[in-house]
Amino acid sequence: MRDLFQLWSSAFTNKQIHKIIECALRQPVQKANIFSTESPMEVIRSSSIRWLSDEWIKKMLWEYVKKANINAFNVDVKNQVEIQFTEYTAEQSDHYDWHHDVHWNGETDFDRKISITLQLSDPKEYDGGDFEFDEINTNADFKTKGTLLIFPSYLRHRVLPVTSGVRRSLVAWFWGPKWK
Repeated sequence: MRDLFQLWSSAFTNKQIHKIIECALRQPVQKANIFSTESPMEVIRSSSIRWLSDEWIKKMLWEYVKKANINAFNVDVKNQVEIQFTEYTAEQSDHYDWHHDVHWNGETDFDRKISITLQLSDPKEYDGGDFEFDEINTNADFKTKGTLLIFPSYLRHRVLPVTSGVRRSLVAWFWGPKWK
């Protein structure tokens, strides 16, 4: 049986995390959105985002994606990625309700195949904001600063509302040919 996720606790150092945050804060901030929905946007997702395209970040993430894909997923994935810095604040009760990362009706020849969440905040900096999978019961620690979580993009997951402080994460999606 294949693993449903791969986890590297404290994979990234404080120095690397600080450099990622510095790069992100130089990018324009946007209100997060979703592919499509019938529900009001804020019911499903509330957070701010910034897009990143730094090659050194892509390279570091790709090394872990290759390991995770060999160890667990065995999907057709390429070194083609979108990278997003996300901030969830208690002030807005930011969250992201149940969703998956595959844009099934996308109009490209590629689909998101592997999703990544890199924890950039120390868990002492915020309350709430827990990451959860829908159909996977686990007591895995997703909150430790520098922890890298990699999973197939079709798995449903969510981030619970942040109730105090700010939760920062880096999320990324590696692409491959359309699902068959």
